[in-house]
Amino acid sequence: MSPGWQAGHIYSHKDGLTPPSRSLLEQIRAVVAAHGHLRVNVGKLADDDLYQAGLTSHSSATLMLAIEDAFDVEFPERLLVRETFESIAAICQVIEQLRPAA
Repeated sequence: MSPGWQAGHIYSHKDGLTPPSRSLLEQIRAVVAAHGHLRVNVGKLADDDLYQAGLTSHSSATLMLAIEDAFDVEFPERLLVRETFESIAAICQVIEQLRPAA
């Protein structure tokens, strides 16, 4: 994955990077809550490991399809790896990479 937003990083204008918008985080949380079949409340998750929270390979496939529908993106094969869906923060980073520039 190319460098991008990471939880815990202190951003400055010199980075040229900004953390994902709160709106994007909330939208992704809603999709994860609806399709991730997790054992925990998704409301507070950001960079927590979704697999430790109960995400399985089957539910990650379901989640991927739901994310593609919700954000009108398509995951290229190179991103169909565990790290892409490891956390809500990771999903945010990927969505921002896949979305066309506004």
